[in-house]
Amino acid sequence: MSTLIVVGAGMAGLSAAVFAAAAGKRVVLYETAGQAGGRCRSYYDAALDAVIDNGNHLVLSGNPAVQAYLRLIGAENALTGPAQAKFAFVDLAGGARWTVRPDDGLLPWWIFDAARRVPGTGPGDYLKLMALFLAGPAARIEDAIPCRGALWRKFVRPLLLAALNTEPEKASAALAGAVLRETLAKGGRACRPRIAHPNLAAAFVEPALRMLAGNGAMIHFGQRLRRIVFEGQNVLALEFPENTVPVAPDDRVVLALPPWVATGLVPGLTAPTEFRSIVNAHFKCAPPADAPAMLGVIGGMAEWIFAFPGRISVTVSAAEAVIERDREELAQRLWQDVAAALRLPCGLPGWQIVKEKRATFAATPEQAAKRPGAATGWRNLILAGDWTDTGLPATIEGALRSGRKAAQLAGARGNAA
Repeated sequence: MSTLIVVGAGMAGLSAAVFAAAAGKRVVLYETAGQAGGRCRSYYDAALDAVIDNGNHLVLSGNPAVQAYLRLIGAENALTGPAQAKFAFVDLAGGARWTVRPDDGLLPWWIFDAARRVPGTGPGDYLKLMALFLAGPAARIEDAIPCRGALWRKFVRPLLLAALNTEPEKASAALAGAVLRETLAKGGRACRPRIAHPNLAAAFVEPALRMLAGNGAMIHFGQRLRRIVFEGQNVLALEFPENTVPVAPDDRVVLALPPWVATGLVPGLTAPTEFRSIVNAHFKCAPPADAPAMLGVIGGMAEWIFAFPGRISVTVSAAEAVIERDREELAQRLWQDVAAALRLPCGLPGWQIVKEKRATFAATPEQAAKRPGAATGWRNLILAGDWTDTGLPATIEGALRSGRKAAQLAGARGNAA
């Protein structure tokens, strides 16, 4: 029986392993770190005396790969969120608050309702977004739509900044169009915010590891791949610090590692070379009872505020301008925004700052053009990762899609594919 060897146990690697195991393939998984999850990880933080996620990773109700993955690992109920699509915002400059409420169905009647759309906008403003659906691969968002006005500042820019983790004006219009096509364009049923409960590991990682173990998969942690041995059109072996793993003729290897690691292992591999950071802040403070689960912030350093039981979290995307600041300075500054947005006392509670300097590839047209496909020039080597050409920016949905595609290319089709 052939084996699927997966190197890397982030979301893409776990997805490849899960879909392959569900299709009946034998799976062996290697991971450099001591735990699975990659950038979507959870850990106990002593400063907060709580298990927290490294960042606030949001998915949407219409993400098909997320739903398929969670079904396979038996975690269909691991996501929580509102019954209806709604996006709450506050403008710290003037204190204005509003909530955008798309219709459940495909027809966007909500843009004709002043109480449900962004204040200061009209239906025609929203129709201009359709230009993103027709954008070519070289177009920036600023080439396709007006990057000004109430709709841009109060809704579109915050959403695209979060989805692309790149300055929206300079980001890929095609990737922005892909995001909107799969979310707002499909109606509210497809864009209800969903957050892992109680944390990322419990929703996406631990059930996957249990499922893999139950299907006989072998999982090895603390194994950094040092070298891939090639001969002709085949991978012959994988060299780890303590052993060399032979790759049989019928085996397949899925390389699900970060691009800066993969390019050092695969000759001639082209991949994104520019990355964007994310800063997350976690505060040990119970949010007000009426706080929305997710609140967009305009006019502050904080961009999105998440309310959890006993804890408040903040995300700053494309954080190059602030990531080098002192951690306590960041905590103080972000807490000021939280206190103003949620009308809380200003005393700084217990806090933790988490910095991801290479959180995602820069979603510019130039970097998107460097994304490789899943197939490689070697017969038995396949790539997976949110940085490969998934058609989406670097998201959990994109990572899981890449893993499923890798499993399919490896011959793991069956019912799981």
